[in-house]
Amino acid sequence: MEKDTVYIIKSSGDKVKFSTHKLRTSLKKTGADKAIVEEIISKVRDELYQGISTKKIYNRAFALLKKKKSYLASKYKLKKAIYELGPTGFPFERFISTILKFQDYQTDVDITLQGKCVSHEIDVIANKNNETTLIECKFHIKKGLHCNVKVPLYINSRYLDVKAQWNANTKNHTKLAQGWVVTNTRFTQDAIAYGDCSGLYMLSWDYPKNDGLKDRIDRLGLYPITVSTLLKRREKQFLLSRDIVLCRELIGDAFYLDHLGISDTRKEKILDEINQLCGC
Repeated sequence: MEKDTVYIIKSSGDKVKFSTHKLRTSLKKTGADKAIVEEIISKVRDELYQGISTKKIYNRAFALLKKKKSYLASKYKLKKAIYELGPTGFPFERFISTILKFQDYQTDVDITLQGKCVSHEIDVIANKNNETTLIECKFHIKKGLHCNVKVPLYINSRYLDVKAQWNANTKNHTKLAQGWVVTNTRFTQDAIAYGDCSGLYMLSWDYPKNDGLKDRIDRLGLYPITVSTLLKRREKQFLLSRDIVLCRELIGDAFYLDHLGISDTRKEKILDEINQLCGC
């Protein structure tokens, strides 16, 4: 059987034709050179069978990439690493907040603001250039789920209620400029259309095009601690519980790694992986 006729099962349950191009693109985005990419593609293609899941394909490609260079595997597992911030969603809110801090925003997480009608719990408040942005984070622990139009409809109504009160309060010294919806998955087309029409800023895994969450993380080198292939799960959870959500936050400060009792040899490998990952 020709490998280009193999159909695979996505996390959503949909059956799609296996695409060598998509696999090659995802591997190239890690920074892997052509020889490594083509070697992995060749091995993965040889192991394909009808009905194989995208998860199994990913796991195999990840394992092969990890054998070559662990920091490339860390980049490849970014989407999975975002899911690992769960299950409550609060670490995802802190992750978004921390990314914005590295973009010169001042941020607060989990703040209650009074609206004109009722009070609202806001996930992230960001301030920059005398403008305030309200950000709602929609974290999905289950893969394949999309944010439908109900999400921006609901969030925009809350934003408008807060805005009406904010602009009427003379004690507020910044302009409430915009509302955001951020998700670790994707938006439906209706959700995007409503966001564009209402002026609500929409940020998902791959939207806006070339400036989605993945693009920003790769461009800025702001990877969550959960991408590490060398840290154990309990170690990642310990770091998250101490508000260490970015790999970059460990550079130049190994205090928490020492606190975890990690040996000098292993610590050196972890920090080397992080430095290569973040381009530092």
